[in-house]
Amino acid sequence: MTQPLWGIDLGGTKIEGVIVPSLDNPQPILRTRIDTEGYKGYEHIIGQIETLVQTMKKQSGLQPAHIGLGTPGVLDPILQTMKNCNSTALNGQPLKKDLEEKLGVPCVLANDANCFALAETHWGVVKEKAPEAKLVFGIIMGTGVGGGIVVNGQVWNGKHGIAGEWGHNFLDESGGPCYCGKTGCVETVLSGPGLQRYYKSITGSMLSLKDILAHALQGNDPAAVKTIDRLNHFFGKAVSVITNLLDPDVIVVGGGVGNIDSIYTAGMESLHKFIFNNRVDVQILKPSLGDSAGVFGAAALVA
Repeated sequence: MTQPLWGIDLGGTKIEGVIVPSLDNPQPILRTRIDTEGYKGYEHIIGQIETLVQTMKKQSGLQPAHIGLGTPGVLDPILQTMKNCNSTALNGQPLKKDLEEKLGVPCVLANDANCFALAETHWGVVKEKAPEAKLVFGIIMGTGVGGGIVVNGQVWNGKHGIAGEWGHNFLDESGGPCYCGKTGCVETVLSGPGLQRYYKSITGSMLSLKDILAHALQGNDPAAVKTIDRLNHFFGKAVSVITNLLDPDVIVVGGGVGNIDSIYTAGMESLHKFIFNNRVDVQILKPSLGDSAGVFGAAALVA
């Protein structure tokens, strides 16, 4: 009998766990969550993960052979400590080692964008619309901008553990300073907060992205129209770098900004201008798993 797959999605506000029968059957045996309470520090986060796993064991009557864990940031493959985590208590910590000691089972870690891409590849929109895809690039465009690479159904982490970190490539100086210490990163231009900052720089008013989009669609706010037009232009320019370097079969776009329909039309037209090819064949798709992607992708890590 195939061993069920255990996955945990470690978020800033919640830790979610799932057990699924196999890659061929993702219908959850169990799915549950608890609060992260990250403000109480690193050791408390470890304790919360242990509490969740013990709850999952008790409720399912099962024991994990391995556990996949989706994390903010990445595990440095050489130093074996966490880095680039917006949950800053994790940075510099040997999370994999500490979890394996606490839980008594091997753990496989990947960042949340990799888990998103993996879930959509095995169980989501890629399986539905491009089942023969060999190389998938997953984008999360929301509060931040991240990316993940799946090759032949497996996450590609890279030498430094940062493969797919598209959000911190340079895009345009107008994005301004990024928290990473650089200027003009993709994240500063294409994230939700980046779009809001741009709108404020024109108008002096801070609006939510939802309101900016609504104003742009109504056509009665030139600054909102300009903000969304700028998004479409730079989306195509930024995605052309992915396409020229990796030439993926599919790009899946998650996160709140990924719900803006114009990036799939005007954004694609922009991509056509910047790509090093005379046409655009790569499919750019909306995800189908929604909030489920992270925890299901974590489970897929141990398949």
